[in-house]
Amino acid sequence: MTSDRPLHAVQAALRRCFPEVAAQQGLWRSTLRDCQPFLASLGNLAEQLQAAQNVRLGDVPALRAFPDLAERLRDKQLAAGDTALDQLWERLATLLQVRDAVSSHVEQVFQAYEQHAAAASIEAVLQPSAVSPSLADMLEWLQDIERHYRNSYLKRKFLLSSVQWGDLESIQALPVAWDQISEDDHQDFVQDSLLSVSFFLGE
Repeated sequence: MTSDRPLHAVQAALRRCFPEVAAQQGLWRSTLRDCQPFLASLGNLAEQLQAAQNVRLGDVPALRAFPDLAERLRDKQLAAGDTALDQLWERLATLLQVRDAVSSHVEQVFQAYEQHAAAASIEAVLQPSAVSPSLADMLEWLQDIERHYRNSYLKRKFLLSSVQWGDLESIQALPVAWDQISEDDHQDFVQDSLLSVSFFLGE
C-alpha cells in the first residue's frame, strides 16, 4: 500500500481487526456445526409427532390397557423438542456475540478512518500494493462481513422464533431452511477476504 502517514493508524486498526474477524469466524462456524444435531432432532421429532397423529393407539389390542399412552408419548416428544430448541437458542446467543464482536472491531476501524481520511490522499486510499489490497477494498470487505453476520443472525433468529408445535411441517423443514441461509449468504466470502489480506497482515 502506498505510504501515507495519516493512514498509518487505519492500517494498524485493520491489522488488529482482521485477526479478530478470523477468530470470530472460527467461533461462528463451529457454533453452526454444533446446531446440526439439534436441528436434526427437531425434524425427527416433528415427523414422529405427525406420524402419531395418524395412528390410533387405542385400536391396538396390546395397548388398550394404556389409555393415556398417546398423551404421555406426545408430552415426552414435546419436552425433547423444547430441549432441542433451548440448545439452539443458546447457540444463537453465541452467534449474537460473534455479530456484536465483529461490529465493534469494524466500528473501531471506521472511526480511525474518519479521524484521518481528510488528511490522506485519495491515491493512498485507492492504490493497492504488491502484497496488499487497497484500503478502500479492505474497508468495503469489512462492511460486507459485518452485514453478513448481522443478516445471517437475524434470519436464524426469525426461523427459531417462528417454531410452533402446531405447524409440524414447518419444523420438519427447519433444518433445510437453516442450511439455506448459509448458502444464500455466500459465507465463504469471509474466508476469501481473510485470505486476501494475509500478506498485508504479515507486513
